[in-house]
Amino acid sequence: MTALLALLLTAAPSVELAPSAARPGDAVLVRVIGAAMEPTGTLAGRPLAFWAARGEWRALAALPVETPAGPAPVQIAVQGALLAARLEVVEPGFASHRLTLAPRFVEPPEAVKARIAQDRRAFALAYDRPFAPPHFRRSFLWPRRAQVSGRYGDQRVLNGTTESVHYGLDLRGPRGAPIAAANDGEVAIARDAYLSGKTVVLHHGAGVHTAYFHLDRMLVRAGQRVRRGQVIGRLGSTGRSTGPHLHFSAKVDGLYVDPESLLAIDFGHGAAPPRSSPAVSAPPKVASPASAPPPRPPPAGQ
Repeated sequence: MTALLALLLTAAPSVELAPSAARPGDAVLVRVIGAAMEPTGTLAGRPLAFWAARGEWRALAALPVETPAGPAPVQIAVQGALLAARLEVVEPGFASHRLTLAPRFVEPPEAVKARIAQDRRAFALAYDRPFAPPHFRRSFLWPRRAQVSGRYGDQRVLNGTTESVHYGLDLRGPRGAPIAAANDGEVAIARDAYLSGKTVVLHHGAGVHTAYFHLDRMLVRAGQRVRRGQVIGRLGSTGRSTGPHLHFSAKVDGLYVDPESLLAIDFGHGAAPPRSSPAVSAPPKVASPASAPPPRPPPAGQ
Protein backbone atom coordinates (compact mmCIF):
# COMPACT_ATOMS: atom_id res chain seq x y z
CA MET A 1 0.00 0.00 0.00
CA THR A 2 1.46 3.35 -1.05
CA ALA A 3 1.69 6.23 1.38
CA LEU A 4 -0.81 8.25 -0.73
CA LEU A 5 -3.38 5.44 -0.73
CA ALA A 6 -2.98 4.97 3.01
CA LEU A 7 -3.54 8.69 3.52
CA LEU A 8 -6.72 8.63 1.41
CA LEU A 9 -8.07 5.68 3.38
CA THR A 10 -7.35 7.21 6.79
CA ALA A 11 -8.09 10.88 6.15
CA ALA A 12 -11.33 12.11 7.67
CA PRO A 13 -14.02 13.32 5.24
CA SER A 14 -14.33 17.09 4.84
CA VAL A 15 -16.90 19.56 3.52
CA GLU A 16 -16.27 22.41 1.09
CA LEU A 17 -18.75 25.02 -0.14
CA ALA A 18 -18.70 26.82 -3.48
CA PRO A 19 -19.04 29.67 -2.90
CA SER A 20 -18.15 30.15 0.77
CA ALA A 21 -20.32 33.29 0.92
CA ALA A 22 -23.65 33.59 -0.89
CA ARG A 23 -26.65 35.88 -1.25
CA PRO A 24 -30.26 34.91 -0.49
CA GLY A 25 -31.61 33.10 -3.54
CA ASP A 26 -28.22 31.71 -4.60
CA ALA A 27 -27.26 28.22 -5.73
CA VAL A 28 -24.44 26.66 -3.69
CA LEU A 29 -22.36 23.59 -4.52
CA VAL A 30 -21.71 21.36 -1.49
CA ARG A 31 -18.74 18.98 -1.78
CA VAL A 32 -17.98 16.08 0.57
CA ILE A 33 -14.40 14.93 0.02
CA GLY A 34 -12.81 11.70 1.23
CA ALA A 35 -16.03 9.76 1.93
CA ALA A 36 -16.46 6.21 0.65
CA MET A 37 -20.20 6.17 1.35
CA GLU A 38 -22.93 8.50 0.14
CA PRO A 39 -23.56 11.24 2.72
CA THR A 40 -26.79 12.84 3.84
CA GLY A 41 -27.20 16.35 5.10
CA THR A 42 -28.85 19.76 5.09
CA LEU A 43 -27.96 23.35 4.28
CA ALA A 44 -29.99 25.99 6.14
CA GLY A 45 -32.36 23.17 7.11
CA ARG A 46 -33.09 22.06 3.53
CA PRO A 47 -32.18 18.44 2.64
CA LEU A 48 -29.32 17.83 0.21
CA ALA A 49 -29.34 15.24 -2.59
CA PHE A 50 -25.85 13.96 -3.46
CA TRP A 51 -24.32 12.37 -6.53
CA ALA A 52 -20.87 10.87 -7.07
CA ALA A 53 -18.51 13.06 -9.12
CA ARG A 54 -14.74 13.11 -9.64
CA GLY A 55 -14.02 10.92 -6.62
CA GLU A 56 -16.20 12.94 -4.24
CA TRP A 57 -19.84 13.56 -3.42
CA ARG A 58 -21.65 16.69 -4.59
CA ALA A 59 -25.02 18.35 -4.03
CA LEU A 60 -26.55 21.59 -5.30
CA ALA A 61 -28.37 23.57 -2.64
CA ALA A 62 -30.79 26.46 -3.09
CA LEU A 63 -31.02 29.30 -0.58
CA PRO A 64 -34.58 30.67 -0.28
CA VAL A 65 -34.77 34.34 -1.26
CA GLU A 66 -36.06 35.09 2.26
CA THR A 67 -32.89 33.73 3.94
CA PRO A 68 -31.59 36.30 6.45
CA ALA A 69 -28.01 37.53 6.33
CA GLY A 70 -25.65 35.73 8.68
CA PRO A 71 -24.25 32.20 9.04
CA ALA A 72 -26.32 29.36 7.56
CA PRO A 73 -25.52 25.93 9.05
CA VAL A 74 -24.40 22.96 6.97
CA GLN A 75 -24.69 19.53 8.59
CA ILE A 76 -23.44 16.36 6.91
CA ALA A 77 -23.71 12.79 8.20
CA VAL A 78 -21.28 10.29 6.63
CA GLN A 79 -19.60 7.08 7.75
CA GLY A 80 -20.92 7.43 11.27
CA ALA A 81 -19.59 10.96 11.70
CA LEU A 82 -21.30 14.35 11.74
CA LEU A 83 -19.54 17.12 9.83
CA ALA A 84 -20.43 20.76 10.29
CA ALA A 85 -19.73 23.88 8.24
CA ARG A 86 -21.13 27.37 7.84
CA LEU A 87 -22.16 29.31 4.75
CA GLU A 88 -21.93 33.05 5.15
CA VAL A 89 -25.10 34.70 3.78
CA VAL A 90 -24.59 38.35 2.84
CA GLU A 91 -27.11 41.14 2.28
CA PRO A 92 -28.43 40.91 -1.31
CA GLY A 93 -29.03 44.62 -1.96
CA PHE A 94 -32.01 43.93 -4.22
CA ALA A 95 -32.96 46.88 -6.42
CA SER A 96 -36.38 48.37 -7.17
CA HIS A 97 -37.93 49.11 -10.57
CA ARG A 98 -41.20 50.54 -11.86
CA LEU A 99 -42.90 49.01 -14.87
CA THR A 100 -45.94 49.86 -16.97
CA LEU A 101 -47.80 46.94 -18.54
CA ALA A 102 -51.04 46.45 -20.39
CA PRO A 103 -53.81 46.00 -17.78
CA ARG A 104 -54.69 42.55 -19.17
CA PHE A 105 -51.30 41.23 -17.98
CA VAL A 106 -51.56 42.68 -14.45
CA GLU A 107 -55.17 41.58 -13.96
CA PRO A 108 -55.86 38.91 -16.62
CA PRO A 109 -59.43 38.93 -17.97
CA GLU A 110 -61.76 36.08 -17.07
CA ALA A 111 -61.53 34.74 -20.63
CA VAL A 112 -57.86 33.74 -20.21
CA LYS A 113 -57.85 32.47 -16.61
CA ALA A 114 -58.57 28.91 -17.75
CA ARG A 115 -55.62 29.10 -20.14
CA ILE A 116 -53.35 30.37 -17.35
CA ALA A 117 -54.46 27.48 -15.12
CA GLN A 118 -53.66 25.00 -17.90
CA ASP A 119 -50.23 26.60 -18.34
CA ARG A 120 -49.51 26.24 -14.63
CA ARG A 121 -50.45 22.56 -14.61
CA ALA A 122 -48.28 21.90 -17.67
CA PHE A 123 -45.27 23.65 -16.11
CA ALA A 124 -45.78 21.85 -12.81
CA LEU A 125 -45.58 18.52 -14.62
CA ALA A 126 -42.47 19.65 -16.51
CA TYR A 127 -40.69 20.57 -13.27
CA ASP A 128 -41.80 17.41 -11.46
CA ARG A 129 -38.77 15.23 -12.16
CA PRO A 130 -37.22 12.66 -9.79
CA PHE A 131 -33.67 13.44 -8.69
CA ALA A 132 -31.01 12.10 -11.07
CA PRO A 133 -27.27 12.69 -11.53
CA PRO A 134 -26.42 15.69 -13.72
CA HIS A 135 -26.59 15.45 -17.49
CA PHE A 136 -23.77 18.01 -17.59
CA ARG A 137 -20.07 18.00 -16.73
CA ARG A 138 -19.11 21.58 -17.51
CA SER A 139 -20.21 24.94 -16.13
CA PHE A 140 -23.36 26.72 -17.28
CA LEU A 141 -23.21 29.22 -20.13
CA TRP A 142 -25.00 32.53 -20.52
CA PRO A 143 -27.77 31.84 -23.06
CA ARG A 144 -26.95 35.18 -24.61
CA ARG A 145 -24.18 37.69 -23.92
CA ALA A 146 -26.07 40.96 -23.63
CA GLN A 147 -26.85 43.93 -21.43
CA VAL A 148 -28.80 42.93 -18.32
CA SER A 149 -31.93 45.04 -17.88
CA GLY A 150 -33.34 43.19 -14.88
CA ARG A 151 -31.79 40.99 -12.19
CA TYR A 152 -32.95 38.32 -9.79
CA GLY A 153 -34.58 39.71 -6.67
CA ASP A 154 -35.50 43.08 -8.18
CA GLN A 155 -38.54 44.54 -6.42
CA ARG A 156 -41.06 45.51 -9.08
CA VAL A 157 -43.97 47.93 -8.96
CA LEU A 158 -46.43 47.22 -11.75
CA ASN A 159 -48.53 50.14 -12.98
CA GLY A 160 -47.83 52.00 -9.76
CA THR A 161 -49.51 49.58 -7.38
CA THR A 162 -48.89 45.84 -7.77
CA GLU A 163 -45.64 44.64 -6.19
CA SER A 164 -43.71 41.62 -7.41
CA VAL A 165 -40.28 40.01 -7.19
CA HIS A 166 -38.24 39.22 -10.29
CA TYR A 167 -37.03 35.61 -10.37
CA GLY A 168 -34.55 35.70 -13.24
CA LEU A 169 -32.35 37.73 -15.57
CA ASP A 170 -33.62 39.94 -18.39
CA LEU A 171 -31.20 40.07 -21.32
CA ARG A 172 -31.70 42.69 -24.01
CA GLY A 173 -31.44 41.99 -27.71
CA PRO A 174 -33.03 42.34 -31.12
CA ARG A 175 -35.96 40.18 -32.11
CA GLY A 176 -34.72 36.96 -33.70
CA ALA A 177 -31.35 36.85 -31.93
CA PRO A 178 -30.22 33.26 -31.14
CA ILE A 179 -30.76 31.85 -27.65
CA ALA A 180 -28.49 29.00 -26.53
CA ALA A 181 -28.99 26.15 -24.07
CA ALA A 182 -27.09 26.98 -20.88
CA ASN A 183 -25.95 23.36 -20.50
CA ASP A 184 -26.58 19.78 -21.60
CA GLY A 185 -30.06 18.57 -20.81
CA GLU A 186 -33.49 17.50 -22.01
CA VAL A 187 -36.39 19.70 -23.10
CA ALA A 188 -38.95 19.36 -20.32
CA ILE A 189 -41.50 21.58 -22.07
CA ALA A 190 -41.80 23.84 -25.11
CA ARG A 191 -45.05 25.79 -24.80
CA ASP A 192 -46.72 29.02 -25.85
CA ALA A 193 -48.02 30.28 -22.49
CA TYR A 194 -50.13 33.35 -21.78
CA LEU A 195 -47.75 35.01 -19.30
CA SER A 196 -44.29 33.76 -20.30
CA GLY A 197 -45.05 33.55 -24.02
CA LYS A 198 -43.18 30.98 -26.08
CA THR A 199 -41.18 29.18 -23.41
CA VAL A 200 -38.58 26.42 -23.31
CA VAL A 201 -37.66 24.67 -20.06
CA LEU A 202 -34.60 22.39 -19.91
CA HIS A 203 -34.00 19.68 -17.32
CA HIS A 204 -30.29 19.25 -16.55
CA GLY A 205 -30.39 16.62 -13.81
CA ALA A 206 -29.08 17.26 -10.26
CA GLY A 207 -32.38 19.00 -9.52
CA VAL A 208 -31.59 21.81 -11.99
CA HIS A 209 -33.90 23.38 -14.60
CA THR A 210 -33.34 26.47 -16.76
CA ALA A 211 -36.16 28.38 -18.46
CA TYR A 212 -36.21 30.74 -21.44
CA PHE A 213 -39.26 33.07 -21.69
CA HIS A 214 -40.78 35.38 -24.32
CA LEU A 215 -39.19 33.64 -27.32
CA ASP A 216 -40.18 34.66 -30.83
CA ARG A 217 -39.59 31.08 -32.02
CA MET A 218 -38.98 27.75 -30.28
CA LEU A 219 -36.53 25.51 -32.16
CA VAL A 220 -36.78 22.40 -29.95
CA ARG A 221 -39.55 20.06 -28.82
CA ALA A 222 -40.39 18.32 -25.55
CA GLY A 223 -38.26 15.23 -24.91
CA GLN A 224 -35.42 16.36 -27.17
CA ARG A 225 -31.86 16.14 -25.83
CA VAL A 226 -29.84 19.32 -26.29
CA ARG A 227 -26.19 20.19 -25.93
CA ARG A 228 -24.54 23.08 -24.14
CA GLY A 229 -24.52 26.10 -26.48
CA GLN A 230 -27.09 24.65 -28.91
CA VAL A 231 -29.52 27.25 -30.29
CA ILE A 232 -32.94 26.40 -28.86
CA GLY A 233 -34.93 29.49 -29.83
CA ARG A 234 -35.02 33.08 -31.04
CA LEU A 235 -35.36 36.14 -28.84
CA GLY A 236 -38.77 37.79 -28.88
CA SER A 237 -41.45 39.62 -26.92
CA THR A 238 -44.28 37.11 -26.56
CA GLY A 239 -46.47 36.83 -23.47
CA ARG A 240 -46.24 39.42 -20.67
CA SER A 241 -43.40 41.55 -22.01
CA THR A 242 -42.67 45.22 -22.60
CA GLY A 243 -40.27 44.65 -25.51
CA PRO A 244 -37.86 42.16 -27.10
CA HIS A 245 -35.71 40.45 -24.47
CA LEU A 246 -34.97 37.07 -22.93
CA HIS A 247 -36.12 36.30 -19.40
CA PHE A 248 -33.72 33.58 -18.22
CA SER A 249 -34.45 31.75 -14.97
CA ALA A 250 -33.04 28.78 -13.09
CA LYS A 251 -34.56 26.37 -10.59
CA VAL A 252 -32.52 24.29 -8.14
CA ASP A 253 -34.22 21.78 -5.85
CA GLY A 254 -37.61 23.30 -6.61
CA LEU A 255 -36.65 26.92 -5.85
CA TYR A 256 -35.96 29.76 -8.26
CA VAL A 257 -32.34 30.83 -7.73
CA ASP A 258 -30.27 33.70 -9.04
CA PRO A 259 -29.04 32.49 -12.45
CA GLU A 260 -25.83 34.47 -11.97
CA SER A 261 -24.96 32.33 -8.96
CA LEU A 262 -25.42 29.14 -11.00
CA LEU A 263 -23.40 30.57 -13.89
CA ALA A 264 -20.53 31.38 -11.50
CA ILE A 265 -20.00 27.79 -10.32
CA ASP A 266 -17.04 26.04 -11.95
CA PHE A 267 -18.23 22.43 -11.94
CA GLY A 268 -14.93 21.23 -13.38
CA HIS A 269 -12.99 22.38 -10.33
CA GLY A 270 -15.84 22.50 -7.82
CA ALA A 271 -15.23 26.17 -7.10
CA ALA A 272 -17.01 29.53 -7.18
CA PRO A 273 -15.98 33.04 -6.11
CA PRO A 274 -17.60 34.27 -2.88
CA ARG A 275 -20.55 36.57 -3.41
CA SER A 276 -20.55 39.98 -1.79
CA SER A 277 -23.17 42.57 -0.94
CA PRO A 278 -23.52 45.24 -3.64
CA ALA A 279 -21.73 48.41 -2.55
CA VAL A 280 -24.73 50.55 -3.47
CA SER A 281 -28.19 49.30 -4.38
CA ALA A 282 -29.42 50.55 -7.72
CA PRO A 283 -31.95 53.41 -7.40
CA PRO A 284 -35.55 52.87 -8.46
CA LYS A 285 -35.95 53.26 -12.20
CA VAL A 286 -38.04 52.25 -15.15
CA ALA A 287 -36.61 49.08 -16.69
CA SER A 288 -37.30 48.63 -20.38
CA PRO A 289 -37.45 46.17 -21.94
CA ALA A 290 -38.23 43.94 -19.00
CA SER A 291 -40.46 41.09 -17.99
CA ALA A 292 -42.55 41.08 -14.86
CA PRO A 293 -43.07 37.71 -13.19
CA PRO A 294 -46.07 37.47 -10.86
CA PRO A 295 -45.84 38.11 -7.12
CA ARG A 296 -44.01 35.66 -4.86
CA PRO A 297 -44.47 32.73 -4.66
CA PRO A 298 -44.46 32.42 -8.47
CA PRO A 299 -46.91 30.02 -10.07
CA ALA A 300 -45.40 27.03 -11.84
CA GLY A 301 -43.53 28.07 -14.93
CA GLN A 302 -43.48 31.78 -14.10
